[in-house]
Amino acid sequence: MNEEVMNLRTKIEEKYITSVKSKKTDAINTLKLIKSAIKNKDIENRFGNKKDKINDQEILSLLQLLIKQRKDSIESFKLANRTDLINKEIKEIEIINHFLPKQLSEKETKTLLNQFIKDKKLSSIKDMSSIMSYLKNNYSGRVDMSLAGKLAKELLSS
Repeated sequence: MNEEVMNLRTKIEEKYITSVKSKKTDAINTLKLIKSAIKNKDIENRFGNKKDKINDQEILSLLQLLIKQRKDSIESFKLANRTDLINKEIKEIEIINHFLPKQLSEKETKTLLNQFIKDKKLSSIKDMSSIMSYLKNNYSGRVDMSLAGKLAKELLSS
């Protein structure tokens, strides 16, 4: 098995065991959710054309998806004025972020996009797919893709 995948899976499992021992309920619940999401993707792979467990990049993408879901929930909870649920989602994001590499700032992302657009001589909104593909292949887990998409559109429009 790929060592990086094992490493990330091991980190998640170790954090789960530590949380159980210290009875950190929020962490336990969030880590169970992460483990279940990974297991579901592994099962999907078995029934697809792949036979292996998901790799490190796929786990990172999955963790980002979990964060995006929580951010969407926070927006809904803000409309309903549910600060208790907002705080719960924020705690879950913090726990999930523990397993992601350091995210590039908005300024770093914009600089990266500017350089790529300039190097590839991109000028049209039709070039979005190549930009997003480049980011996903080279910066998965390190770039907020929704922010990158927004910035890329702005840069291509100007």
